[in-house]
Amino acid sequence: MPEESWMPHRPDVSVVVIAYDDAERLPRAVGSVLAQSLGGVETIVVDDASRDGTGPVADRLASAHPGRVRAVHLPENSGGCGRPRNTGVGLARGRYVMFLDSDDVLDRHACLNLVAAAEETGADLVSGRCVRRRLDVPGGRERAWYPWLYARRAVYDSITQAPDLLYDTLSTNKCYRRDFLLAQGLRFTEELHYEDLLFSAEAYLAARRIAIIAHRVYTWHWEDPARGRTISSRRAELRNFADRLEIHRRIDAALRARGAADLKLHKDAKFVNHDLLLYMRELRTRDPEYRRRFLDLAARYVAELDPRVFENANPLPAIAAFLLGRRDLDGALAAAEYGRTRVPELRAELVERDGRVYWGRGDPHPVLDVTDLGIHTAPLSRMRLGNTLARLERHGSLVRVEGRIGNPLGRVPTDAALSATLEFADRRRRHRSFRVPAEVAHVGGRIEWRAEFRPLRLLRPLGFADPVWDLRVRLRVNGEESLTRPRIVGGRVPEATLPVRPRLTRLAGDRLTPYATGHDHVAFGLTGDGRRQEVAARVVRRAVTTPAGRRLWRGLRNAEKRLHRGLTSRKTKHAVYNRLLIRLPIRAGTAVFESRLGATCSDNPRYLYEELRTSPRPMTVFWSYAKTTHGFPRDARLVRRGSWAYYLALARAEFWVDDQGFPAGLRKRRGTKYVQTWHGSAFKRMGLDQPELKNAGRGEQQRFRRMVDRYDVFLVRSRHDVGTLAKGMGIAPDKLLPVGYPRNDPLVNGGDPKSLAALRRSLGLDGRRVVLYAPTFRTGSDGRPAKHLELPFDPVRFARELGDTHVLLVRPHYLSSVNLPPGARHAVRDVGGLPDVTPLLLLSDALVTDYSSVMFDYALLDRPMVFYATDLEEYVGRARGSYFDLAEHAPGPVLDDETALLETLADLDAQRAAHAERRRAFVARFGEYDRGDAARAVVERVFLNGHGRD
Repeated sequence: MPEESWMPHRPDVSVVVIAYDDAERLPRAVGSVLAQSLGGVETIVVDDASRDGTGPVADRLASAHPGRVRAVHLPENSGGCGRPRNTGVGLARGRYVMFLDSDDVLDRHACLNLVAAAEETGADLVSGRCVRRRLDVPGGRERAWYPWLYARRAVYDSITQAPDLLYDTLSTNKCYRRDFLLAQGLRFTEELHYEDLLFSAEAYLAARRIAIIAHRVYTWHWEDPARGRTISSRRAELRNFADRLEIHRRIDAALRARGAADLKLHKDAKFVNHDLLLYMRELRTRDPEYRRRFLDLAARYVAELDPRVFENANPLPAIAAFLLGRRDLDGALAAAEYGRTRVPELRAELVERDGRVYWGRGDPHPVLDVTDLGIHTAPLSRMRLGNTLARLERHGSLVRVEGRIGNPLGRVPTDAALSATLEFADRRRRHRSFRVPAEVAHVGGRIEWRAEFRPLRLLRPLGFADPVWDLRVRLRVNGEESLTRPRIVGGRVPEATLPVRPRLTRLAGDRLTPYATGHDHVAFGLTGDGRRQEVAARVVRRAVTTPAGRRLWRGLRNAEKRLHRGLTSRKTKHAVYNRLLIRLPIRAGTAVFESRLGATCSDNPRYLYEELRTSPRPMTVFWSYAKTTHGFPRDARLVRRGSWAYYLALARAEFWVDDQGFPAGLRKRRGTKYVQTWHGSAFKRMGLDQPELKNAGRGEQQRFRRMVDRYDVFLVRSRHDVGTLAKGMGIAPDKLLPVGYPRNDPLVNGGDPKSLAALRRSLGLDGRRVVLYAPTFRTGSDGRPAKHLELPFDPVRFARELGDTHVLLVRPHYLSSVNLPPGARHAVRDVGGLPDVTPLLLLSDALVTDYSSVMFDYALLDRPMVFYATDLEEYVGRARGSYFDLAEHAPGPVLDDETALLETLADLDAQRAAHAERRRAFVARFGEYDRGDAARAVVERVFLNGHGRD
């Protein structure tokens, strides 16, 4: 058909859809182009000599949509994406060109939004947000591709103005001016994979103007690379990695040719942060020969990187690349894998030199400095210590398993209380496991564990439904849990098999056979060697490998997961609670206590609970915990926050007691009394006085009021609380109980001398002046709670200048952690792990804070207070607002200079005398109801109402 008669008007956009052996998904991709809200869009399907029905499908689509879809067939397969795309560009008639892979889809308004931006800005290249949707998980979980690049609309005259765009080298989420492509001679390379990277880099460099839009334009359908359905995901082929390196070398040449060599550092950082990690995180699944050749290729290319890249790239990827250059593959893999999971696994050794912590046992090069990452101080519950399987033997019916867990820098003290459990966990249902106690002990700087059991008695799998079991060791250190997975070193898999009796049928197998996973962890597969078992296994394998079998099996698994999620979701539990559980009779004399959303047993609820234990009324108390039971009372019943037991306890309790808020959306029964102790007087604006809530929609404000309306009793410390905190939250005056805070009773009465002395010894305070640093709660740039506390002053300088006479106790907010350098350890302590702050207040000779409500509590001690507020104007003026002027009422100096802070702390006696009168005025205004009997007053007025006291 002559081109003139093919379409009467020149289209606005030509979308080139490339396809190879993808007959099933091609109609969906083309359909997303046909559904574009922009009218003038043509589709050019380029079939790369497919062997299945892709070609006929393309022809049928062209016949069904004449004038809108064209089908082109290459005579022989090109082996890549470059030639099909170049062919499509050569046939394109549109003013703009876009690219689409046959397994992906365009957003309905993609062409409209991209073209509109190009017309408005005159850009040669417009890029929009791409979202990657996983097809191998239920529900198709989505994740934006480098979302920070598309946070807002932007226009750049050169890639040098936005070098981070080199992170997004996809060609498919972009719209190109066709005349621009032709004038610049931009084509995809046809002999190498990863042609996108080179093409995009050259387009960025050549474009006179680049526009970015925040709209979603492209959905990238992605599944496990192990399936190998796309060329670029076949990373098990070494040519794949070699091609990527050659593409990067050509990008380097393009940068030099365009006079943009300064961009090489940004490009190299992207290579280290992204490209290299893709291969390294799968490298343990490769054979030794592949690893050897990979190391040769990688080491040579790392030598070509800009040396500054190790400072600019993310720390652990930089370490991985650096160690590849040193040909230390084990150390590099440990670094590359450390951050790949939510709870990272530490397989490397750490070494301390001159007060700094370094990765590995080699020379302490600056690149290997991981002090600021806080690995050496991370809670054990947030990391997995490296665990090596030492022995797996079977003697008759008895199996013995032994292993060694690393203990970097003595993270697990030799005097710690240790216990361990060996677990066999169902791979598909990780909540289901078989457990056996394990012996554990410190041996030679490591932690050794061993367990003996009889598998025929312990392990009872179902059969075909649970064929894979992971081996885990749950280590407990002073009550804190760390889940570890033993791994096999050297590739030597033990030969011992574990005899089992499946519950449903032995046709699935009669033994668990060990093997090494892709990351060298120990796992067991259900096997059998009987004739009937071989036949059954063959039938099952054949059934699940056919297209219909795969769909059925995937459907059953997805249905099971959806059912499990539905039954255990918060939405389901709330509905059952509000419609069914609250109809159950209330159990008199029961109470649910919770502090800090279940994070700890502390604060006002703890001191109220201690008082309640001594009361004459017998009470059954349920304590809510969120993650760990460490520090919770042994004589109470513990329920995990969010569990069915938790909701049942709340539904039937006579009393609710907490300091923050039980789950919003739960109705409180008339027969239940809710005692809200709260957690501090107000400096920052609270409740409906907060700008974000005051300016929120009516629905959000009503949800807040419904939550607050559940309170029956609200504790206050002063008339200041009544006029600020209580008023801002909208609490009725008749619900206020003006007795002070139970947690402050020890501050008035002095606390327990013996427990304070023991705490002083455990912290190694040895007679020096004790300074407590307790800042307020902070959020990160994304508005979420900040995970790490960044000290606004140098702890090493504190240790150097004041360490002989002072000890600094750092108390981050319970939602955060702090990373302290080892070089300051003799004078600086992290006390964030202690559940209760009150004993720390009693031990301290001075308090340093910013805007935290701890100032109101500490004032009761009449000791020096220093307010170190480096962002006072921003925090109070723009971020939150305050109820009073800190500088006017603070019972101590308000500072923003580190030198002034250290000078002030050096002479605490002078500070005590200089601000004595202001401290008394502060207590009179903000702590007038704290008399040392708050816990007793609450128990008598609330819990013993009508019961009396002996």
